[in-house]
Amino acid sequence: MDARQKAMFDYCIAFGDDSLTLGHRLSEWCSNGPFLEEDLALTNVALDFIGRARMFYAHAAEVEGEGRDEDDYAYLRDCREYRNFLLHELPNGDFAFTMARQLMVDVFDVGFFGQLAGSKDPDLAAIGAKALKESRYHLRRSEDWIRRLGDGTDESHRRVQAGLEHLWRYTGELFECDDIEARLVDTGVAADPEHVRSEWRRIVVEALEEATLALPEDGLMQTGGRHGRHTEPFSYLIGEMQVLARAHPGATW
Repeated sequence: MDARQKAMFDYCIAFGDDSLTLGHRLSEWCSNGPFLEEDLALTNVALDFIGRARMFYAHAAEVEGEGRDEDDYAYLRDCREYRNFLLHELPNGDFAFTMARQLMVDVFDVGFFGQLAGSKDPDLAAIGAKALKESRYHLRRSEDWIRRLGDGTDESHRRVQAGLEHLWRYTGELFECDDIEARLVDTGVAADPEHVRSEWRRIVVEALEEATLALPEDGLMQTGGRHGRHTEPFSYLIGEMQVLARAHPGATW
């Protein structure tokens, strides 16, 4: 691969890893949701994220041109080779924690994929357009849940506020842009996360105010996911997700 192809490959892998990791985390709610309808809803949201991962990985495989496919990227890499945001890999915690994270991710995704839909790369533009439709629906759900939890009982308010306070330190990473990604942004191929920041904060602030929740204070932000530095629970997630493929190499479904 030349430098441009390598940049495109790395870009697709990173956002594929974001979608795969959060999709797997949300799938852990299957049969554990607070009630049946929400159990099914969370599972369907997880499937949307897995679908995005497949699209990003498929484009990465096409760019790489070495015969690998989406299963290779998902199941046959070491945890240090994953490039997902740390926010996406954190354990689910309770339902309030999961929905607080989902609000932060969904607001970002609406802004990010809205830009990506205008990419000069037709494959990335198609991914962006599809993911944008899904993200708008996801955001309506997460905003509704934040209102219900924040403006509900004392216990639900306490839990979602605690979730927000813990998660906030992982949000700064969403807007980082390294030199490789910046070059793709300059050529009109990639979305610029910095352009998402102000609108992201505005929407999050409004959602929290409506839910009678306090905006956490800015402080030291956790980072490293894009460089393969992950939290300890991530290794367990990867181990669980990859166990079948590792146990039966070359097996087909």
